[in-house]
Amino acid sequence: MKTKELGVGIIGCGNISTTYFKLAPLFKGIRMVACADINPAAAEARGAEYDVTAQSIEALLANPEVDIIVNLTIPDAHFPVSKAILEAGKHVYSEKPLVLTLEQGEELRAVAKAKGLTVGCAPDTFLGGAHQLARDYIDDGKIGRITSGTCHVMSPGMEMWHPNPDFFFLPGGGPVLDLGPYYIANLINLIGPVKRVAALSSMANETRTITSAPRNGEVIPVKTPTNIHALLEFQNGATITLSASWDVWSHRHANMELYGTEGSLFVPDPNFFGGRVEASGRDKNIQPLEMWEHPFAVNNWDHPAGPIANYRTAGLADMADAILNGRDARCSLDRALHGVDVMVSILKSGEEGRFVTLSTTCTQPAALGIEEAQALLR
Repeated sequence: MKTKELGVGIIGCGNISTTYFKLAPLFKGIRMVACADINPAAAEARGAEYDVTAQSIEALLANPEVDIIVNLTIPDAHFPVSKAILEAGKHVYSEKPLVLTLEQGEELRAVAKAKGLTVGCAPDTFLGGAHQLARDYIDDGKIGRITSGTCHVMSPGMEMWHPNPDFFFLPGGGPVLDLGPYYIANLINLIGPVKRVAALSSMANETRTITSAPRNGEVIPVKTPTNIHALLEFQNGATITLSASWDVWSHRHANMELYGTEGSLFVPDPNFFGGRVEASGRDKNIQPLEMWEHPFAVNNWDHPAGPIANYRTAGLADMADAILNGRDARCSLDRALHGVDVMVSILKSGEEGRFVTLSTTCTQPAALGIEEAQALLR
């Protein structure tokens, strides 16, 4: 008889780990057991803070109470750490991006298949009430067939708030690999897989000056493009522009707009679970959609801008439920790897100045309606 709850360990006890520790208790099927970090003091601090066992990485990999390990290391370490987790016989749920190359992703797929294990990956924000409302609206045919759209995720950068922003500006970082996953995952959720991409890329500065504590004034190098404008052609024929930049001080672009044969849809920031969804028909009258009673649309988190809906770990809980019930996880390896293919192909196109046809594909994830979302919660 299968257990109805899977033990979860975390490797990487930095900033994002607090979100997982705080929100995991909301969900059925998962129980936080232990944590580890390359810096033992960081693991000890998190363990004490959230009443879980702090271990060495080796001990965590061997812990019989742990079924799934969440990989919260820096992007450059995602592949070797996830591979070690699989080789230890544990399921993996990784922070984004899953890996930095398709070859790494295919190697993870091969190891997971050989061992009968599951790999999942953030972001899971597309499971939020706002984005699932948009999905429901599209699936009902209310704006017809989506033909085009625009996405914008632009700011001055990360060095103004993050205590250690170095990795954001090195290969494996940059706005496409860091923030692109939220937008691309939501586009796959709403439209489906991508066929080919083209892009122009640049960087405004070869160095950045940190203005956040505790390293205020320190100069760090920039080794990856920080300004990317991409064109995505989807397998269904839709063409979407994606602008991702850390060289923009202010702008008036919407996060995501999708244009259909019967109307337009205005989708809130895919970096968050909630927000206002708006739409128009052929009458051009843009109106907010009435927010449905989706549990992942309820504000539950204090944010500097005000209360927001935050249900990170929903993807982890969905993966645990998928493992227990033998179904496809919504934040699956196939979709995460297709997202990686989109992102690395965008960067390749920007470097080489040509269209790049993707070598992977995937299916749209199953929609997460009200009842399906409620079933994941305790």
